Amino acid sequence: MTAAPASRPSSDEPDRSFRDGARAGLPYAGASAALSLSFGVVATDAGLPAVAAVLMSAVVFAGSAQFAAIGILASGGGLGAAVGAAALMNSRFVPMGFAVGPSLRGSRLRRAVEGQAVVDSSWVMAQRGDGRFDRAYLFGHTFVQYVAWVVGTLAGVVLPGLDARALGLDAVFPAFFLSLLVGELRDGRRVRVALGAAVLALALVPVAPPGVPVLAASAAALVGLRRPA
Repeated sequence: MTAAPASRPSSDEPDRSFRDGARAGLPYAGASAALSLSFGVVATDAGLPAVAAVLMSAVVFAGSAQFAAIGILASGGGLGAAVGAAALMNSRFVPMGFAVGPSLRGSRLRRAVEGQAVVDSSWVMAQRGDGRFDRAYLFGHTFVQYVAWVVGTLAGVVLPGLDARALGLDAVFPAFFLSLLVGELRDGRRVRVALGAAVLALALVPVAPPGVPVLAASAAALVGLRRPA
């Protein structure tokens, strides 16, 4: 379902195109479709109306945040708690947005709009290795995943009696993120920073509210990667 990230271009190679990004994003789009299919099933089982589930995928477009919100609502939590957890889960996009911002174009408002195309895999794959990102490639990579995410959710809410766990769809999410790590394992420093952030997140899970461990780990990783080697 997922594929290992391709090698990044060197700084003197031309920018990759929207079509390049869309082509490279197809395996990730497949994972997104399977995962969103699972989300559609889980959301409707939790009592969320089908239209609301599809609309949530179209607007939020963030698997971890959506599953966290649905989990809280299904366990009896309030809407405020669900929204707060989703916001914390998505807080990792703040440092990612700062990183990609200089590679976007136009006014602050336009760059903020373009920044909505940042998702985990497209952010990783669009990097050039010198601090810059291929803008069009980023858009293409995200576009195919977005379409797959919304269509997958729609399928999940309209297919009756679908058992996501029986189909193994619950394993897609961790496999998806593990595939993103493949291209980063060649850098020993990044591996050390990632392991340190993972240990911090695991230590916080028993004592911190949902989402906080991810936020703390992201902040620690950002500080660790910005410090001189």
